[in-house]
Amino acid sequence: MSVQLRVLHGALLDIVAVMNRPQRDAAMVREAGIALDRALFPLLVGIERFGPIGVVDLADRVGRDYTTVSRQVAKLESLDLVERHAGAADRRVRQSVVTARGKVMTDAVDAARDRIGQGIFESWEMQEVDQLVTLMRKFADALNALPEA
Repeated sequence: MSVQLRVLHGALLDIVAVMNRPQRDAAMVREAGIALDRALFPLLVGIERFGPIGVVDLADRVGRDYTTVSRQVAKLESLDLVERHAGAADRRVRQSVVTARGKVMTDAVDAARDRIGQGIFESWEMQEVDQLVTLMRKFADALNALPEA
């Protein structure tokens, strides 16, 4: 199991490294045909996927300082891509949600991701893709279930 965990860890590092490259975000924005600063792109997608979401949680998810994320979310708000409201559980916490205009952008990103994914998986059997999706979801759920260190 130790050898397999080391190989898995290496694969995850490779995946994270590719996904964290600014060039990848810029390419996704181009492929989606949207006009958005690449630094704002992962925040908009994160708000759409996980919203309503507070700045601290969003900053943790994208690995950035919360003060930077706060300024960037304010920029998204000024572009009418997100709205901020008082949180349901704690009215002091402002949570962001995507607007209709922001949803149009994230839908374009989803379509671009689908086109790119088709190329990545074109040589795979559908069963292999299904297995990958099932096992990645199971792995992500197990990671999320771990207590915070």
